[in-house]
Amino acid sequence: MSAATLALCVTGALLALLMGLGLSLQLGYGRGRARWPHHALYFPVCAGVLGSGVLAALTGRRWWALVPALGLLLAMPRPRPGSPAHWRLALACAAAFLAGAWAAA
Repeated sequence: MSAATLALCVTGALLALLMGLGLSLQLGYGRGRARWPHHALYFPVCAGVLGSGVLAALTGRRWWALVPALGLLLAMPRPRPGSPAHWRLALACAAAFLAGAWAAA
C-alpha cells in the first residue's frame, strides 16, 4: 500500500468518525461531551485531505479530484452548527471525499 493510499484510508476513517460524532450531536446524544471532539477532529480531517492531495500529486495520481472535498470542508464553519444546511454540507463533503478518494487511489 502506497503512502497516498494509506493517507486516503486514514483520512477516510477520520472523516467517518467526524461524521458519526456530528450525527450523534444532530440527534441530541452527548450534547456537552461530544462537541469538542467533533470540533477537534475537523482540523485533522482538513489536514488529511490536503496531505492526501499532496501525496497523490507527488505520485502522479489525480490529486485534483480531492479539491472539491477540501473546498467543501473549508466551507463547513459558514452554516450554523445544527442547522439543516450544516449537515447537508457535511454529507456533500463526505460524498466529494469518497468520489475524490476513488479517483485518486
